[in-house]
Amino acid sequence: MTILDTIAENARARVRFAKEAIPTQMIREQALALPKGDFAFEKALAKDGLSFICECKKASPSKGLIAKDYPYTEIAKSYDAAGADCISVLTEPKWFMGSGEHLREITKLVNVPCIRKDFTVDEYMIYEAKVLGASAVLLICSILPPDVVEKYIKICDELGISALVETHDEAEVKDAVSVGARIIGVNNRNLKDFSVDTGNSRRLRELVPAGTIFVSESGVKTAEDVKGLRDMG
Repeated sequence: MTILDTIAENARARVRFAKEAIPTQMIREQALALPKGDFAFEKALAKDGLSFICECKKASPSKGLIAKDYPYTEIAKSYDAAGADCISVLTEPKWFMGSGEHLREITKLVNVPCIRKDFTVDEYMIYEAKVLGASAVLLICSILPPDVVEKYIKICDELGISALVETHDEAEVKDAVSVGARIIGVNNRNLKDFSVDTGNSRRLRELVPAGTIFVSESGVKTAEDVKGLRDMG
């Protein structure tokens, strides 16, 4: 079992626990009672030129503890002030030390759309993201079959929030395209062994149709990395 499999299984356990407190039907009703979103995350990324998604993350499986002191609201506000187009907020608690409350607080403080960065394994987490104030969720093709990704995109559409469909290889990109993903991300980090290769985005970019928003994820550290990604479109 890979670390990705382990994290996904833990996410399923989290959902089972959450459902004991608030059943699926109740969280769904709460989400649908809110005003339908206007796909703000999607709109922010669709503008001309490069867009930046800046991340609030305390820890990760590959780096361990990243920020002992983690003033997440101040970090998010600094991203907003610096011109970030969107903010990614980790809510996975065990390996990334995130929290739904981090997301809830941040969405109330910033003026840009936020994506719930977690390992979505159940529609419950999409409704929960809406209630927490998220404008988007992450759907990872490595842990979700295509028919489930398609189903979850439809739920997002119902709520007016966006789905960032994450891929890592050619087969996953083709799956994402086939189910109608409007935002396709290519993770430059292999979640099975944590190796990073920004060339992954360059290789897979041509598989993403014109008109589909393309996101390069992970491993972008230098101005040269950004320039290389910009030059490839």
